Amino acid sequence: MLLACQNISKAYGTNEILKDISFHIEAKEKIAIVGINGCGKTTLLKVIMGEEPADSGQVIIAKDTSVGYLSQHQDISFDNTVFDEMMETKKFIIDIEKKLRQLELDMKDCKGEELEQIMNTYNRLQSEFDRQNGYAYESEITGVLKGLGFSPADYQRHISTLSGGQKMRIALGRLLLIQPDIIILDEPTNHLDMTSISWLEGFLSSYQGSVIIVSHDRYFIDKIADKIVEIDNHKATVYHGNYSYYSSERAKVRASLMKAYLNQQQEIKHQEEVIAKLKQFNREKSIKRAESREKMLDKIEVLEKPVTTVAEMRLSLTPSVESGNDVLTIQELAKAFGDHKLFSSLGMEIKRGEKIALIGGNGTGKTTILKMINRDCPKDSGSITLGSRVRIGYYDQEHQVLSLNKTIFEEISDAYPDLNNTKIRNVLAAFLFTGDDVFKKIGDLSGGERGRVSLAKLMLSPANFLILDEPTNHLDIQSKEILEEALKSYTGTVLFVSHDRYFINAVATGIVELKDKQLYSFIGNYDYYETHKDIVYGVEAKIGTVTMKDAFTTVTDTNEGQKTSGSSKEEYLKNKEEQARLRKIANDLQKTEAAIEETEAAISDIDDEINAPENATNSFRLGELSAQREELEEKLLSLYEKWELLSTDETSCD
Repeated sequence: MLLACQNISKAYGTNEILKDISFHIEAKEKIAIVGINGCGKTTLLKVIMGEEPADSGQVIIAKDTSVGYLSQHQDISFDNTVFDEMMETKKFIIDIEKKLRQLELDMKDCKGEELEQIMNTYNRLQSEFDRQNGYAYESEITGVLKGLGFSPADYQRHISTLSGGQKMRIALGRLLLIQPDIIILDEPTNHLDMTSISWLEGFLSSYQGSVIIVSHDRYFIDKIADKIVEIDNHKATVYHGNYSYYSSERAKVRASLMKAYLNQQQEIKHQEEVIAKLKQFNREKSIKRAESREKMLDKIEVLEKPVTTVAEMRLSLTPSVESGNDVLTIQELAKAFGDHKLFSSLGMEIKRGEKIALIGGNGTGKTTILKMINRDCPKDSGSITLGSRVRIGYYDQEHQVLSLNKTIFEEISDAYPDLNNTKIRNVLAAFLFTGDDVFKKIGDLSGGERGRVSLAKLMLSPANFLILDEPTNHLDIQSKEILEEALKSYTGTVLFVSHDRYFINAVATGIVELKDKQLYSFIGNYDYYETHKDIVYGVEAKIGTVTMKDAFTTVTDTNEGQKTSGSSKEEYLKNKEEQARLRKIANDLQKTEAAIEETEAAISDIDDEINAPENATNSFRLGELSAQREELEEKLLSLYEKWELLSTDETSCD
């Protein structure tokens, strides 16, 4: 064991952050700490590093264990060039190399015992030099710099001239080159593009030390972590597996808790009905039996109703009008800014129901394409044609569709005056605006908060073609999952730009990559893209005006030794059908949970009305209310049975 957290608790005043957090990390183990924004992940890292004191508990680090920490925000003021700063991390190797060269010179003038002593020192230093991979330290430095997105032209740039993001990458590179026994990284992918993130995944996966990461990049976590520590409601739960395992197990645990709660509620209701019946007989024996059952009922430890994010925050996206089959056709599209030509002769088609992820390196023109489709940016040449009955809903990174002088609630209610307050508040709650938060002014919000308001507004629009530019930026994991589920069940069409590979993998039915001023198309999610991109680029399969279906045939036909196009397509369609079936079950399950909550609330309202003083002598009204309550109770029982059946179906599909 290299490091252990034992019963760590931390609070700021009356605000409890962490409570009895315990976990440990072994040699070569890779741990990811996950949880919603504000749950205490960064605080826990600071406690581990001794930057914040724990209120109780302790952090134990094994003797002679080195720990390296990269925080989200730190002072980076290296007075050096990029390459020289990296060389500083290998100073001890460089010093050994200098000593070896000096000893080689000294050997020429020495004899006898003095020479023997020099040779012993030389052999000892040579062994240490070999052990530290001394012959390859320069290539190790250039490998890290290249992996983090620095070109040879950047090596002699002074660090003071770099952007904030580039400086953070320098700090990350330094840490990776130092190679401590434990690397602790807080949101390391924030300033990296997809290529650099992929490189970092490979580096950390094969790293011989241990790793602790806090990240919202679920694909990144999935590739690296073999243990997940979830912080939820101040406490920690440890899952031994990657993110996919954790996500699946967490869902099973919460489904099990909900099932236990519903079963107990059903049993309590049954016992109460039996007790009521026994009392109606009004005989001594039946009354005693009723009292006996009441005592048994009083002893039951009533389970709390599990509150899950998905249960609280349902987003339903339903276009008010269905578009035609041809949603978008782009032909010979070209765009340049001055002498800088982004692309020319681009072509793409999108059909109804497709969910297409547009990916590519920073600065290639992805956002520009989205803006041209939305008529926010003029094209130089070519055509962009929308199909019949297509209505666009656009989400932009700058959030220009928001009114800065309005409150969050006013922004939504003014845009959709027919919505009631409950519906508006539910959607805002899905994006973490609860209580008095909804009355904050848009102008006072951070960029991330404005992004969440823009998404909430878009979720309520009647659009049938959603165009989204980096929709998951500044969302925590649970909010991303809510958005994913909404988009997966969406019957309209989606075109989105994102660097979130897990989000792409979950939502996309097709990938279009803008690379080398050309479009390359893949049918399937991000995993499919990863396994087929080399095939496409190997045969230079340039996409003109082709559909996703045509692109799929192009890819599979060039893959010699693999499945034929037909069989691969059949497999894809079969998988797509199964995914649709699972989505329907999940959707029905969510609708049933919503109906249960509504029915329970209605029963509670009737109980309040029955107990109201003004109805105490109104026998006619009390009779009406009792009949309504009985009808609702029957409906609730039916809903419980339906939920249990759907829950069983969903579990059997895992």
